[in-house]
Amino acid sequence: MDLTAIDDLEFFEQISRSQSLTEAARAWGKSVSAVSKRLTALEARLGVPLVRRSTRRLTLTEEGQLYSAGALSILQQKTDLEDALSVQHGELKGRIAVHSTLGIGRKHIAPLLGEFARQHPLIRIDLELSALPLNISGTNFDIAIRVGGLSDSRLKAKLLAQNRRIVCAAPSYLHSAPPLRTTRDLDRHNCIVLRENNADYSLWRFGEKEQEHLSVSGTMISDDGDVVTDWCVQGLGLIMRSTWHVNPLIRQGVLQQVLTDIPTPDADIYALYPATTRTPRRIIAAIEYLQQGLSDRLAST
Repeated sequence: MDLTAIDDLEFFEQISRSQSLTEAARAWGKSVSAVSKRLTALEARLGVPLVRRSTRRLTLTEEGQLYSAGALSILQQKTDLEDALSVQHGELKGRIAVHSTLGIGRKHIAPLLGEFARQHPLIRIDLELSALPLNISGTNFDIAIRVGGLSDSRLKAKLLAQNRRIVCAAPSYLHSAPPLRTTRDLDRHNCIVLRENNADYSLWRFGEKEQEHLSVSGTMISDDGDVVTDWCVQGLGLIMRSTWHVNPLIRQGVLQQVLTDIPTPDADIYALYPATTRTPRRIIAAIEYLQQGLSDRLAST
């Protein structure tokens, strides 16, 4: 689509969600110069600067923040009106912005959203994957996929699938490793640590209500869940990972769960969305599709 054909409000809404003009240009498949030219034309029409440009980051001026907030509100009203009208024809229409962490986002959420979009051709999916979870309050995201719950009265939470984190290892590692009967025995084991969520990543939690917090150590740390799992499969140590991630490997005999008699806390998978008085039908439909699809996918792996 030619950038000049995009409504000013829709154009600037994308600008305000982007970290840079390069990111905005990538979203439209256009050149940075074309986006910059369109933005300059908008600023000229309004008679105020909307954006402070730099080589690395885009920031909104005070006028830009005001215009962005107004644009988002108007566009939301427009989408809600279209959504209400589409009920008469059984169609779903509009944009759905989804945020998910990398692992489950790549493995399950992205394929499911692809199926959902194929069934509803008037829906526009905007999926962002990140190494960190997101509190979507105050953002432009409609849905955030999160492993583990979140206490925030401004959000609703829909359980997509039950999950917990368990300790496992490759049979080759356990064959030559010291006995492992209680959590105290972890001190004698090489624990492969996943660095995530800006939290104390060497802290492993046990008990239904996380009564026991155990600091583990080992020779290998990574911020990539797939890398950590691959190291474990190679027999390099123990990992604590979500059941949605390791259960297929356990069923195949590639990994083996240990400390099976010691409970671990829930880490269920939720879809979070704003607690507004009326949630658009397309958002509810997408969440319900993710719930059913994720349940089916996890049961079949």
